[in-house]
Amino acid sequence: MAHPEGVSLGRRLAAITIDWLASYLIAFGFFAGGGDFAERVTSTRITTPVIFLTEYAILVALSGSSFGHRLLRLKVVDYSTGNQPTPIQVLIRTFLMGLIVTAITYDEDGRGMHERFSRTRLLPRS
Repeated sequence: MAHPEGVSLGRRLAAITIDWLASYLIAFGFFAGGGDFAERVTSTRITTPVIFLTEYAILVALSGSSFGHRLLRLKVVDYSTGNQPTPIQVLIRTFLMGLIVTAITYDEDGRGMHERFSRTRLLPRS
């Protein structure tokens, strides 16, 4: 399969920011507890990344796109076939996304290390 042009770093960052903000709003709205604003923000330290990784894994596994990907018209595909990634690929990708360092390290094709290890690629949705 020919490998189409990937997605720019700006669009990737925008998508992950949308996903993170959505996760933060859910955590803040449902799990922040009581107290003043600073205490409520602090109490979402653990729940926000848990919600983020859960949302990412479930939505990418089911639809090929996270919430942020969908808004920016992006999709995750199997690098070799161009089809939707397998659940194992999604789990590997999500785990490595959680290690943030891999999400900001790119190769000559513009793929993050989480994409290389999970054999996936982020593409514009047609």
